[in-house]
Amino acid sequence: MVRPPYDPRPRCRPEEAVPKLELTSELEAAVSAVRDAASVCLSVQKNLITAATLEKKDRSPVTVADFASQALVCSSLARSSKVGAVVGEEDAAELREADAEETRDKVVEHVRNVRGAGISADQALDWIDLGGVTPDHSTPQYWTLDPIDGTKGFLRGEQYAIALGLLEHGRVVLGVLGCPNLPGPDGQPGCLLTATRGGGAQIRPLTASGADGAVKIRVSEIADTAAARFCESVESGHSDQDQSAQIARALNITEEPVRVDSQCKYAIVGQGQAQIYLRLPTRKDYREKIWDHAAGLIVVEEAGGRVTDVRGHDLDFGHGRQLENNSGVIATNGPIHDEVLSAVARFVDVS
Repeated sequence: MVRPPYDPRPRCRPEEAVPKLELTSELEAAVSAVRDAASVCLSVQKNLITAATLEKKDRSPVTVADFASQALVCSSLARSSKVGAVVGEEDAAELREADAEETRDKVVEHVRNVRGAGISADQALDWIDLGGVTPDHSTPQYWTLDPIDGTKGFLRGEQYAIALGLLEHGRVVLGVLGCPNLPGPDGQPGCLLTATRGGGAQIRPLTASGADGAVKIRVSEIADTAAARFCESVESGHSDQDQSAQIARALNITEEPVRVDSQCKYAIVGQGQAQIYLRLPTRKDYREKIWDHAAGLIVVEEAGGRVTDVRGHDLDFGHGRQLENNSGVIATNGPIHDEVLSAVARFVDVS
């Protein structure tokens, strides 16, 4: 498991037509929801992932955790948030199939372990389906959720995240990253990173209550790319690692990249443990999903960093479930961002 050293340091309706969000209460709702989801993910890892499932490349444990995580987050937000719309990665259609009984039963069991034995299977599946919103001009405020970002990291017992972001008029205004295997302020595995627009970014232990143990985070102040580290995906299918290596050489970077799954990469940049996150497009027509970046983006930005696509454009969350107007993602500590963009343009077709 990669354990970087801890270093604390629209296209929507007019805004006046929508009540202003109270971000403090929404953050409390989001933190509670993500903690519930993290608890079920840890339970699945402990009880369902074995040497046999890994040897068989059995993905059923992550399927159970994915669905149970979404059910818990959506049910928690339905109870505690003033924003009802959730754009989630999953829906329950697969679990409603007749041949999905075994997986469905495991999902419901894990949901009941958190919500109580009286929860019916239909209720659990309905909670999952609350995440089926496709945002448009009629949904100026909505949550976006990746119930398990980094499924292969989850199966390996390495890095993964529960990623929850809140958008208002196409702009991310709040983010929570639950990272069960990433060290927190106390050095122990398990942390939550939170950010609100204009309110800064914090890290706290995953299991603490409220804001207990919260520490403000800031990006690194490194302004010389030769002193920088970059992080990228473990899976080469998620980002062009050959191009990343060329870009690193062009920037005189000698440190080996930190390769981790999930939006934990944003967490690492936000804490100053790396200065560059590259997610370079592997296909010209590929568009990123909004739930893969919303929470991480605001954590880095509120920690003082900068996030754009490979062309230097801000990420545009105002076009449904994908970043239709963007290609790739670059997150940095800020001072070196323009230099990184110039290096990327030498090796990546940004037209």
